[in-house]
Amino acid sequence: MTPFVHHVCIQTNQYEASKAFYLALGFKLEEETPNFHGRNFNTWLSLNGFFIELQTGKKELTPFDKNHEGIQHLCLYTDDLEGVIESLATYSDNFIKKDGKIIYHVANGELFKLTAPEGTIIEYRNNLGI
Repeated sequence: MTPFVHHVCIQTNQYEASKAFYLALGFKLEEETPNFHGRNFNTWLSLNGFFIELQTGKKELTPFDKNHEGIQHLCLYTDDLEGVIESLATYSDNFIKKDGKIIYHVANGELFKLTAPEGTIIEYRNNLGI
């Protein structure tokens, strides 16, 4: 069987805010388990066959910063960047602007980025290529 990416796991001290954020991005709540192996919550969210395992730490987590090793951002595709931005108006302070713009051009398309409550950077782009 060919391997494929099933999920990423995101830990957060801001569980309710992070859960609401990913639901606003269009993820569906699949399962929410309180008191899971020493964690307050372990939750599964899905979007078109891709999953996020959202969980609280077993103890207080150190804050995320942009100068860390590991996953730098999570990218989602849309053919309607403006529509997604409009639907995320609640999170307007979370958008990462480049040269004062929310949407900016990169090789072969446009994108925007915003920061989730726990610090994960979410990128939306309108090009399926690399």
